[in-house]
Amino acid sequence: MTVLRTSMRNFFAHKGRMALSAVAVMLSVAFVCGTLVFTDTMNTTFDKLFAATSSDVTVSSKEASDTGETTADNGKPPVMPATVVEKVRGAEGVKSAEGTVFSTSVTVVDGDKDSLSPSSGAPTIVGSWNSNDARTMEITSGAAPKGPDQVMVDADTMDKHDLRLGDEIGVISAVGTHTAKISGIADFEVTNPGAAIFYLDTATAQRTLAGEPDVYTNVNVTAASGVSDAQLKKNVLAATGGDYKVQTAKETADANQQDVAGFMNVMKYAMLGFAGIAFLVGIFLIINTFSMLVAQRTREIGLMRAIGSSRKQVNRSVLVEALLLGTVGSLLGVGAGVGLAIGLMKLMGSMGMELSTSDLTIVWTTPAIGLVLGVVVTVLAAYLPARRAGKVSPMAALRDAGAPADAKAGRVRAVLGTLLTAGGGYGLYLAASADKAKEGSLWLGLGIVLTLIGFVVIGPLLAGGVVRVLGALVLRMFGPVGRMAERNALRNPRRTGATGAALMIGLALVACLSVVGSSMVASATDQLDKTVGTDFIIQSDSGQLVTPEAVKAAKATPGLEHVTQYKIAEVDYTTPDGKTLKNTDITAADPTYAEDLRTETVAGSLADAYKPDSMSVDEKFAKDHDVELGSKIEVAFKDGATADLTVRAITSSDVVIDAGSKYIAITTLAKYVPADKMPLDQLVFASAKDGQQDAAYKSLKSALHDYPQYTVRDQTDYKEALKDQIGQLLNMIYGLLALAIIVAILGVVNTLALSVVERTREIGLMRAIGLSRRQLRRMIRMESVVIALFGALLGLGLGMGWGATAQQLLALEGLKVLEIPWGTIGGVFIGSAFVGLFAALIPAFRAGRMNVLNAIATE
Repeated sequence: MTVLRTSMRNFFAHKGRMALSAVAVMLSVAFVCGTLVFTDTMNTTFDKLFAATSSDVTVSSKEASDTGETTADNGKPPVMPATVVEKVRGAEGVKSAEGTVFSTSVTVVDGDKDSLSPSSGAPTIVGSWNSNDARTMEITSGAAPKGPDQVMVDADTMDKHDLRLGDEIGVISAVGTHTAKISGIADFEVTNPGAAIFYLDTATAQRTLAGEPDVYTNVNVTAASGVSDAQLKKNVLAATGGDYKVQTAKETADANQQDVAGFMNVMKYAMLGFAGIAFLVGIFLIINTFSMLVAQRTREIGLMRAIGSSRKQVNRSVLVEALLLGTVGSLLGVGAGVGLAIGLMKLMGSMGMELSTSDLTIVWTTPAIGLVLGVVVTVLAAYLPARRAGKVSPMAALRDAGAPADAKAGRVRAVLGTLLTAGGGYGLYLAASADKAKEGSLWLGLGIVLTLIGFVVIGPLLAGGVVRVLGALVLRMFGPVGRMAERNALRNPRRTGATGAALMIGLALVACLSVVGSSMVASATDQLDKTVGTDFIIQSDSGQLVTPEAVKAAKATPGLEHVTQYKIAEVDYTTPDGKTLKNTDITAADPTYAEDLRTETVAGSLADAYKPDSMSVDEKFAKDHDVELGSKIEVAFKDGATADLTVRAITSSDVVIDAGSKYIAITTLAKYVPADKMPLDQLVFASAKDGQQDAAYKSLKSALHDYPQYTVRDQTDYKEALKDQIGQLLNMIYGLLALAIIVAILGVVNTLALSVVERTREIGLMRAIGLSRRQLRRMIRMESVVIALFGALLGLGLGMGWGATAQQLLALEGLKVLEIPWGTIGGVFIGSAFVGLFAALIPAFRAGRMNVLNAIATE
């Protein structure tokens, strides 16, 4: 009880000094709990949606995926004949069966041809209005569609795009474009995570989406009273002869949930990973806080030891303070985490993914994980300072505050830090020298961990030399004030090293990702310049295939030298070594594709691969299956015949674009696949006549104006799109890393604030002999700047080393250009100086307001 009372008295006596540590714990716990609440809420939302929209049993084509969203190579959804509905109705235990048609491979536009698809990446769904959807949708205005000139739209889409009843919209599918006027508005009775829904009547949906009457993509089956879903499925399978896919409501909901689970897990664990980084940074803050508090209370601890307190009691007293700090910070973090989750839901709503707070899910494990994590991390971080406090001797009561440095510990730190850094450096060397990316990635991970730990351990030893160099470059110009700031930073290298290390971790990751991202863009750009000969690329950003009508419009564009079609067909290969490779693919293109993509060959000529009954294979495939020029490969085309094709070219595997592709001519594909089964084009390439690139670009855009689902890009556009995609990913990662950097900034603030308290008498004496308030504040700001620059220098150097090594692994996959983004690196380094200035504002202000006489009289 005495230890507990002492700890509580000390905790509340120094609560101001522990406030920033509590904030660091709170932020880290909030990020963990917020992530868990947010992802649990998303899972709940999708679970409710899938459970509400699934019929008792669903029948679909065997070609459809478990979620029913597969699109065939012809751009149309897999369908079943209408006769299947009567077969299902005849099954025992069926109360009702209704055929429906739907597709997600569509684009919907308004009268100005602007897309009505969600910007969040959620699907656009066009289907037939049916009784199953009527259970989860309420018609709030107008009426359900009746006839080909009517369409009903969900209320969220109406609001987002300011649509009104009677407005005309266009539904663009592989079949063509169908226009209709909005006849009704339907509102969700469950939360809609952001999909745009459009309903046609059944006959119109069949013609618009499937291109033929009397077919369905699904049959929704309702069980009679007393019949289980499992029994109903068994009965329906028997009635349909096993020719179709049959799923219960639970199986359909589980398949849909699994479809989004991959994305959800990636997001969840990525966010938790960044929360872990924030915790790691927070550990340095907590260690610094307790180390400085122990140093400031050396005389007090010495007195406790003199009057009978044992080492264990002193040690336990500090750990109990850490326990109190962790508990308070964690409790605040749990509450803040719920608020963060709600904020994330609002943010997702602004991006088009609607999440209702009525679905907010807080399971008991979330606050438990937050509390345990926060408390355990805080107590572990305080262990070393507590152990140091236990070693304070009773004689320390006779000395001034401040624990003497342990020379032996310094030597051990130097040896250990050097060994760890050297081991990590060797791991990075092995990663850069690896022949296989998978093997190299293991060495890269080990090298990153060891060099990071090594730099943290050796940081205080590096502080002396690095701070002196920074001081000479940055601080000496400020005269005596600058020199005092430098000496203050050098006074306690362990403290400076720990504070800088917190900032180092976040900035090392920023530098590493910047190098990797810039290298990826530079490598892809280099590949485009070297291998892509076409002027224009036509494709759908939503994944829709290119229709024959759009291809025809492109070919009719004036100023074009040629237009190349590019298809992918599903095939099975039987190779010379006797192996059969099932469900793989082959690329069919026009012969001009050899000009559009300058693919290097190791044997033969790629142009010969486009001759009748000919093909090419890649180098790796040839080695794995004993293929050489002149070899025959049996190719079984899906929905077509089987052909024996002759290998006329072997392409290099050392490429990025179309890596591993096998080519044939479209005429060869057409020879073995019926016209109605021919796949649509994935992409279309176009090359302009010499000197007419600009005019042809404008003409091609104009020719495809009536096909807004497709985007026309020249090489410059394509490079910019690639750069934007990588840039968006990096910005998202930087945003998540911002939490760790914020915690690191709190560490700098905390270190300076406690340092000001520790040097109260010294500050009073300096003020007494003539140091002005302005000079005092400048000294503290300069000290903060040099600490921040120290951390930035270590972090950026370390991160660039990691990034350069990672690029060597990417080079094994064809991304061979290393590019250091010096502008970003320089901007981060300069920004770190401003971070230092910002972090020093409050400590400098408080130091300037000290009463000189009271400061001098401080014990």
